[in-house]
Amino acid sequence: MREEQAKGNFGRHRKIMPFEPDMVGNIEALRAARDKAASLNQHVLGYGETAEREWAAAGIAAPDLPAMRKYRLERIRAELKRRGYAGALLYDPVNIRYATDSTNMQLWVAHNPTRHCFVATEGPVVLFDYFSCEHLSDHSGVVDEVRPAVSWMYLYGGELTEMKVRRWAAGIAELVREHGGGNNRIAVDHLDFEGVEALARLGIAIGNGEAVMENARLIKSADEILAMRRAIVACEAAMGEMQTALKPGVSENELWAELHRGNIARGGEWIETRLLSSGPRTNPAFQECSSRVIETGDLVAFDTDLIGPYGFCADLSRTWLCGDGRPGDEQRDLYRVAADQIARNIELMRPGISFRELVERSAVPPPDCFPTRYGVLYHGVGLADEYPTLPHAADWTADTPDGVLEPGMVLCVESYIGRLGGREGVKLEEQILIARTGPEKLSSYPLDERLLAE
Repeated sequence: MREEQAKGNFGRHRKIMPFEPDMVGNIEALRAARDKAASLNQHVLGYGETAEREWAAAGIAAPDLPAMRKYRLERIRAELKRRGYAGALLYDPVNIRYATDSTNMQLWVAHNPTRHCFVATEGPVVLFDYFSCEHLSDHSGVVDEVRPAVSWMYLYGGELTEMKVRRWAAGIAELVREHGGGNNRIAVDHLDFEGVEALARLGIAIGNGEAVMENARLIKSADEILAMRRAIVACEAAMGEMQTALKPGVSENELWAELHRGNIARGGEWIETRLLSSGPRTNPAFQECSSRVIETGDLVAFDTDLIGPYGFCADLSRTWLCGDGRPGDEQRDLYRVAADQIARNIELMRPGISFRELVERSAVPPPDCFPTRYGVLYHGVGLADEYPTLPHAADWTADTPDGVLEPGMVLCVESYIGRLGGREGVKLEEQILIARTGPEKLSSYPLDERLLAE
C-alpha cells in the first residue's frame, strides 16, 4: 500500500517520489512545498526590471513561451520519426533545455551526469531530475512526468557502479518498451560505454542523438528569434558597461568580470569561455583573460560566448582601443581588414546558397594574416554554438559536411586579423539571421569609430 501511495499522483505530474513518505499526510505537505517552489522558479519570476526596461526601449516583444516549447518538441519528434527512433535520451543540459525549457545547475550537470530526459516519439516527455528537484520543470507545460535520476557516475556508485548502471538501464528500457510500439531504437546524445552496454543487454539499440538534436535546433521559430533578440540586447547592454569600465590600469580579469556581472544581473546564465586579451596578448588569438594590466593604446579583443536570458547564446566579438588617444596605423589597418571581411561575408549569407559555395566566395585574411586565421568563417548559433560549422575553403576536407542556408537559421560570422609574428590582432563577430529576403544582422553594438577612421 505504501509503495502505491508513493507512486500516485503528486502535483501536476505523475511523480515517482525519491523516497517513501512516512505518513500519507506527508504527501500534502510535499505537494505544498513543491507548489511554493514552482511558483518561485526563476523562469516564472522572469528577468527583472532592468532587462524588461531595455527590451521595451528596443521595441522587442515578449516571446510566446508555450508556443516556443511546443514548436521545439514538434521539431524533435519530427526528426525522431524521420530517422526511425522510438525516442531520444538526452544528457546534454542544452538539449534538455531545448526539449523541456527547464534548467538545473547547468554547468555542474554538464560534467556530472545526474539529470537526463527521455522524449518519446509517440508518448510522454519524462524528465529524470536531481533529487528533490521536481518543481524545476512545473512551469514548462511540456514535461509529462518527473522521476528521480539514477546517476551511476563513480562519485555516487564507487565500485558498485555496475549495479547502478543495471538499475538505470532497466528504467530506460521499461520506457522504451512501454512507448516504443515495438521499436527498440533510441537516439542518445552523450552516454558512457557502461550505459551503452547495459542498454544493449536489454535489447535497446542506440543511434546518434546529436544528429537528431542539432537538426531539430537548426531552424528557429519566430518566438525563438524574439528570445534571441532579447538575449542579444541584454548582452550588448552588459558590453556597454564593460566598455565604460575599460580604463588604463584595469586588468583583463577585472574587465571580463563586468560582462559576467551584466549578464547575471539581467537573468543571463553563464559564459562559456574567458576569451579576452589585450595588447601583445591579442596575437595570436585564443588567449583567455589574465591578470595583465591593460595600458593606454592597447587593443582589447574579446568574444562574449554568452548564454543569456531564455538560455539563448549571444556570440559577439569586438575589439576596442584603450584610452583616449588615437590608434596607430597598424591598428587601423588590421581593424579595417577585419571589418571589411565581416561586411563582405554577411552579404553572401543568403538563403539557398550552399555551405561550400559560401566559403569559396568568402573574403579571407590577406596572406600575411592567413596563417593566424580564425578556425572557422561561420558557425550556427542558438542555445549555444550549433551546427553547421563552416571552415575556410582552404581547410575544407572530404569529411566537411555540405548543406544549404535556409530561412530561420542563425549563424555567426567570424574574423580574426593578426599578422604572423605581429604585436596585436583584431577579433570581430556578428550574429546573423537568415531571413527569406536575405541576411539580417541581429547584433548591433557599434564598432570602434576611432579604429575605423581613415
